[in-house]
Amino acid sequence: MPRPILDESRIHPAIRDKVATHQQDIVNEVQAAVAANAVVVVGMSQNPMPRKARRLLDAANVPYRYLEYGSYLNNWRKRNALKLWTGWPTFPMVFVKGTLVGGAVDLEKLVASGELATMLA
Repeated sequence: MPRPILDESRIHPAIRDKVATHQQDIVNEVQAAVAANAVVVVGMSQNPMPRKARRLLDAANVPYRYLEYGSYLNNWRKRNALKLWTGWPTFPMVFVKGTLVGGAVDLEKLVASGELATMLA
C-alpha cells in the first residue's frame, strides 16, 4: 500500500516551487551520501538511537557514513525536510544500498537475521 502524498494538482501553483525546494540542501546532501556510500546513518546528537545504530554497524564491521543534523534543541526544521522526503518519522534513518531500512531497531533485526550481510553482498 503506497503512503498517501498530496497530489501536486492539489497544491496551488503559486506555492509549488516553495514546497519543492523547502530545505532542499539537506535532502540533496543526504541523497548524495546515499548514492556514494553502501550504508548511511542520518542522526542527531543527544539521541541514543543513532549511537545504537552506529554501534551495531561497528560490531558487524560494516563501514558507513554518518551525517548528524543538530540536536533536540536545534535544526529541527532541517530534519523535518528529511522526514517529509522519506516518510520516516524518527532518527536515525538508515540507508543500505540506497534503500531506507528504518531506524536502529530495524537495523538490529537485519543484522540478527543476516539480511544486512545479504544486502551488502
